Amino acid sequence: MAVDAFAVLAEPTRRRILGRLLEAESSVNELVEALEVSQPTVSKQLKVLREAGFVICRTEAQRRIYRIRAAPFQALDDWLQPYRALWDRHLDALERHLDNLE
Repeated sequence: MAVDAFAVLAEPTRRRILGRLLEAESSVNELVEALEVSQPTVSKQLKVLREAGFVICRTEAQRRIYRIRAAPFQALDDWLQPYRALWDRHLDALERHLDNLE
C-alpha cells in the first residue's frame, strides 16, 4: 500500500516531531517534553510516521529512540524538482526584469 507523503506531512504535530528529530534522535519522553504534547499523541503520530517510513526506531534499554529516515524526503525532493525548475525560471525572469530597470 502506497502512502501519500503529503497526507502524512499535513498533520502539524507530525511536522513538529520531524523538526525535533532533525535536531537529534529522541525518545518518546524527550519528544513529549520538548514539544509539550501528550504521550499518547506523540506515540500515535510516531506510529504514523514509522508506518509511512519517515522515522525508524531502535531499542536502547527500555527506551525506543527515534530518528529520521532520509529516503522518503529524497522521494519528495525528486517529486518537487520540476516545480523547483519552474520557480527558477520565474525568478530568473524577474532578475532580468529588475536588471533592465536599472
